[in-house]
Amino acid sequence: MSTPALLVIHPPSSTRDLLLDAAARAGFAVHVSDTGAEGLSAFRQRPPDAAIVSLDQADIDGLGLLTSLREEAPDLSLMLVTACASVESAVAAIRLGVHQYLREPIDVDKVRRLLADQYDDALRRRVRLFPAERSPGVTFHGMIGRSVPMQKLFRVLRTVAPHVRTALVSGETGTGKELVARALHQLGPRADRRFVVINCSAVVETLFESELFGHVRGAFPGATDSKPGLFELADGGTLFLDEVAELPAGVQARLLRTIEFGEVHRVGSLEPRKVDVTVIAATNRDLEGECDAGRFRRDLFYRLNVVDIHVPPLRDRRDDIVYLANAFMRATATRLAKPLSGLTSGAERLLREADWYGNVRELRNVLERACLMAEGRLVGELDVKGSLPPPRTSPPVHAWPVAPIPPAAGRVSPAPDAVGPLSDVEREHIMRALQRADGNKKKAATLLGLSRRALYRKLERLDLGVTIARRGKGAA
Repeated sequence: MSTPALLVIHPPSSTRDLLLDAAARAGFAVHVSDTGAEGLSAFRQRPPDAAIVSLDQADIDGLGLLTSLREEAPDLSLMLVTACASVESAVAAIRLGVHQYLREPIDVDKVRRLLADQYDDALRRRVRLFPAERSPGVTFHGMIGRSVPMQKLFRVLRTVAPHVRTALVSGETGTGKELVARALHQLGPRADRRFVVINCSAVVETLFESELFGHVRGAFPGATDSKPGLFELADGGTLFLDEVAELPAGVQARLLRTIEFGEVHRVGSLEPRKVDVTVIAATNRDLEGECDAGRFRRDLFYRLNVVDIHVPPLRDRRDDIVYLANAFMRATATRLAKPLSGLTSGAERLLREADWYGNVRELRNVLERACLMAEGRLVGELDVKGSLPPPRTSPPVHAWPVAPIPPAAGRVSPAPDAVGPLSDVEREHIMRALQRADGNKKKAATLLGLSRRALYRKLERLDLGVTIARRGKGAA
């Protein structure tokens, strides 16, 4: 850790000599400017941890200089020295957030104590501003986490990665499941081979088989050339199936056979092709519950679930929030070319107390907005407050685990111990989500943790399309 820096803006005098001696004794790296203009320029070129400013500047108004410093660095530790103390200047200094107002001739012993405290405070602030750089074991293959849940996750990854051939990564949206899959690949024996990704919720249903297994020329209208599928592209490496619960039933059967026998048939071809692929699947859904509901093949679930890795939500690892926030802040500051160096204590408090329904992804988005708004060296409380989403009256429904949706007004929910067919329960669940969203299917899909296409499939299967169109107020 570099030595904390102190900027002294004071014309040459015996008082300045005493200040420089006290600052050196405290341990500061001291930088000196004779005039206000020089001091402001030095401050902008190399922002210090603290500053001592003389109110009695020959070239610039002393209070104006303090105002400029405070505007550019809201949390800068400031000490003011003057030979002409007055009530008016003292009040103005307090309003500008000056930590100490000293009248010449100065009390040397008092100044030494003050600077020693400022030095210790600068060290503590640096540890807080850059925790990911100062704490061992915080970063792990692109993930950040010093909390107990994340350290357990890192140990599991180190243990299973050299041996895993199929794995299932589960967790809520935005928790970083793809980073876990990449860590498994990088820690395994195939780290130098391809890591191929497919987002199953973004593929048109009719093209799933072609995307995964490839096709031959003439296999279907528009297939003017033969094309290898992602399994062939990932041969010898790793294929990551994100949102695997979105796979249609027919593709699930072919995927199971490919994993078990290590061979694929391109669409339109009877010739098998051997592939050697590590398969990692991820989902924000409870796949065992999907199996019970008949939406996911149980045999495929068992085949993928050889290694089950659950990524904890951010609300269960709040000790990591400051580390993550500082990492996102540094990355954003570099991209925006802004001189941001950390978070104020008030900003940290707001981040720790937020709900984070969108997990790490939402935290990253909030920090990016806060960095855009920040004007000084630090991201402050107001920057974060203006970037946080408005508070929710109730938490959203996560697909992992499924959170109950409170019944809409005027509807009678079944008794807690009532048992009925799963299709009826699912129909009621979807109906309540649609009512909550005023019939807007896009919003309802978000509440249910589904893609819009997946919701449409459920509406069709449960014969709800016509009913919802009549009841909704703005169906999407």
